[in-house]
This record gives sequence, C-alpha cells and structure tokens, in this order.
Amino acid sequence: MLPAATANDENPHGKTGFLAEEHLLVALAMCVLPCGWPTGTSLVSWPAMDASGNIPEFGVAEISQRVRSTVEAAFERVRIRGEIGRVTRAASGHVYLSMKEDKAVLDCVCWSRTANRLAHRPEQGLEMVATGKLTTYPGRSSYQLIIESLEPAGLGALMVLLEKRRKQLEAEGLFDPAKRQPLPSLPDVIGVVTSPTGAVIRDILHRLRERFPRHVLVWPVAVQGDAAAAEITTAIEGFNAIGDDDRVPRPDLIIVARGGGSFEDLMPFNEENVVRAAAASAIPLISAVGHETDTTLIDHAADLRAPTPTAAAEIAVPVRAELMARLIETDGRLVRATTELHQRLASHLAGLARGLPRPGRILDQRSQDLDHAVSGLDRVMSLRLAGLGRTLDERILAMPQPGAWIAERRARLAGVAAGINAELLAGRVARTGDRLAHLAGNLDRAVGERLAVPDHAITRLRTLLESLSYRSVLERGYAVIRSGGTPVTRVAGVGDGDRLAIEFADGTVDAVAGDAGKESRRRTRPKPSDTEQFNLF
Repeated sequence: MLPAATANDENPHGKTGFLAEEHLLVALAMCVLPCGWPTGTSLVSWPAMDASGNIPEFGVAEISQRVRSTVEAAFERVRIRGEIGRVTRAASGHVYLSMKEDKAVLDCVCWSRTANRLAHRPEQGLEMVATGKLTTYPGRSSYQLIIESLEPAGLGALMVLLEKRRKQLEAEGLFDPAKRQPLPSLPDVIGVVTSPTGAVIRDILHRLRERFPRHVLVWPVAVQGDAAAAEITTAIEGFNAIGDDDRVPRPDLIIVARGGGSFEDLMPFNEENVVRAAAASAIPLISAVGHETDTTLIDHAADLRAPTPTAAAEIAVPVRAELMARLIETDGRLVRATTELHQRLASHLAGLARGLPRPGRILDQRSQDLDHAVSGLDRVMSLRLAGLGRTLDERILAMPQPGAWIAERRARLAGVAAGINAELLAGRVARTGDRLAHLAGNLDRAVGERLAVPDHAITRLRTLLESLSYRSVLERGYAVIRSGGTPVTRVAGVGDGDRLAIEFADGTVDAVAGDAGKESRRRTRPKPSDTEQFNLF
C-alpha cells in the first residue's frame, strides 16, 4: 500500500492511494473495451522480456506516465453525469469537487481560468453534467476529471437550482418590496438594455413614439448565451455610473427587455450577478423579460415587472393626448378656484372695512385729548413744584444745626473734663476740637452741596413752568377771555348779554357781549405778520 498523499492543485483530496499495479489494471480495463479497439491490440510499448522469461521491470515515474497517457488517450473528452458532492475553492481560484452515483465517486478539478467562465456554479446536492477529459494524478495513483464545462442535468435540476438561489437572495433582502423605488411620471431619458437587432427594441421605440416621444439610450447586449449575464450586468451598472457632467445624459428610467424564449434562453436573467445589479440600481428599473407567463429572478429584484417589452413602454410614459386633456381640465379648475378665492377674500375685506372707524374721527378724538392734557399741565406742574418745596422744607428742618450740635458736645466735654487730668484733658480736648472743627467744615460743605441739588431742580422746574405758563404769553400783549370762568376760544361760543372777563398781564377787565360782539364775528381776522406769534391757548 502506498503512503497517503497530501492535497495540492492537481490532487486536492489527499486520499490514500491505490497500488500502482491495481490502478494500472483498472485503467486498462476502462480504456480498452469502450474504444472499440481489437482484442489483443497493444496499448503500450512493453519492454521485452529477458531470456529467462521474467516479468518486465518499470520505474514508478515511468509506469505512472504510461498509465496517464493511456487514460488521456482513451478518455480525451467525456460527459459524466452525477450528484455534486463536497465543493472546495482553493486560494488559487481552482475548484475541487466530487461527483457520486450509488457507491462510486469521481474526483474532479476545474482550473481557475475555467471556473470563472462557468455558466452554472457547482453546488452540493445538485445533479449536473460535467464535460472534460479524464486524467491521472501520479502523486496519489488516482484518476480525476478535468472539468471544461458544467451544466444542470435536466430541467428539474435547473428548477431546484433557481429555487435555491431565489430563497438565498430573498433572505438577503434583495426582493424586499419596501426597497422598490417609484417610477418617474414622465422620464426625460429612458435607458433600454436589450439586443439592438431584435424586434424588442423596435416595438419599444414604436410604442414610445405613439404615446409620448422620449430620448432613448440603447445599451446593446446579448440576451442569451454564456456572455449575456455579464453584459446585462455591465449595462445596468454602466447606466448607474453616468454622472451629471458626462457627455451622455443619465437615464431617469431603465428597461431591461427580452422577447419570449425557452427556459434555457431566459437563464441569463436568473443569474445572481444580474439580479444583484438590478436590486442595487439607483435608477428605477422595469423588467420586461419574455412573455406574461415567463418569470425570472430579475422580475423579483426590479422596481416593476412588465408582462411584455411593449407593456414596459406603455408603463414608462403616459399618452400625450390624455395628459394634455388632464392639464387643460386642471388649468380650468385652477382658474375657477382662484376666481372664487379672490371673490371671497374681497367680500371678507369689505366686511372688515365697514367695521373700522373713519380716520377723521380718530384724529378728532386724539386732538381733543391733547387739548385737555395741555390745559391741565399748568395745574399739574404747580402741584408738583409745591410738593417738592414742602419736601425740601421738611428735610431742611429735620437736619441738625452744626452750631447747636457742637455746643452740646462741648458742654458734655466740659462736664467730663472736671474729673479728668487737666494736662491729658487739654491735649485730648485740643485734638477733639481740631477734629470737630474739621468735621464741622465737612458738614457745612455737605449741607451746602446737599441743599444745592434741590435748589437747582426747583429753579429748573420754575423756569419750565414760567415758559409753559400762559402768563408769559400775556406779557407779550395777549389776553384771555373767560365766560363763567371758562376760556373762550371761538366767537361762536359768545352769546348776547354774556358777561366776560378779559385778563391782561396786569389785571382783569369785565365786559358784556352785545351788538359790537356780533359785528366782530362778521369781521375777517387780519393775517398776522411774520413777526407775530399765535396764541398758544
């Protein structure tokens, strides 16, 4: 028994190898009969036996190379169907897996350059068909299949694969309805991802021209085949990558469209990269793949699914004529509503204006209030000045007299001095006298300053009162006429026989109103000269 080999790029499984002789017999049994070679045909060049008839001798490397050449020549290209076992992806990118059926297991390897191009990824538990060539791995004395392509074994396996993929993407939240974006009501630019040569693009453009012509950007892609999924993904991501400053305008809406076809033809729209690109699109996306009965995974990730490409164009834009009719109707409703609002506001404003007083009445009332305030100013100022004078007299009387205070203190000191030493008392009395003299001087100054402030205030108030008093006006030659103690300011306020008192600056004269008064009412008052001043009261 050979020692166990470790896993590497060509042999990742690390199983215990078989005997070289057993493996050779198995390889010969597998390759001779299926190829239809004649019985007895030599597959390898055997070394000649020695003269004694002993079995030929081989080196380990030599026999491994001969077995590998034999197996690869017999099974250069085969298709093997089986259930996928465990799948391992190495850091180098190579994929190692096993295919099993009943109790038989076949080790397989898919190099990184091929694994990146596989249309269907191998997943454990799925029944798939692998195409490639059979070879050996000398490091473990085992054989393995080098996979060149991999596809599900029949429609049932493909449906299982899609259902598993759908559940996985749904669990990630790619199909969450809350993430779907609203479609623009009237997009300026529409991006279409489809084949540029098929009938789909012609149907979409025709329907857009009929309903509402828009700017259309077509990103040509293959809609079936191995390269379709990568091209569709690139188109969706490319539209989203367009910036506002780019030469090509950024679409407001994307339509991913394809006509009807078989289940296998629609498989590119079920690929994971396409579904993820549709779900991650920042531009609202409409999926229009196949006929109404066809459903692909991109339909679940799109913001809206259209049953056909033509229906997608109908959903994308409204009918221009219907939109114009709605705008005209809305415009009429807006005009009527504006007119009614204006009428209601005008009526309401007129009602408010009726409740407002006339400006003339407001001014007359305020003018009368001002006259009353001016007439009472003399009395208020007199009372105020009288009150301030009484307050000042009271404060002056309450202040102690400096001479009396000093005399009192000296008398008290004289009484105390009788029992005090004459020399000490004389010094203390001298110091106290000096201090009292200093304090008396300060007191006199403080009293003078304190009395000067009210005196100045009284002087200012007296001056203000004299300037505002009507008596100063009488000094300038005017007179005040009173009827019953009330000042008369209009001729209309004097009746025949009314007793009047005319006050001048130096006295008062009594008078009786008569015909002479009527004559004076009819007489026009002369215009005052520039040097005259009107009576303020």
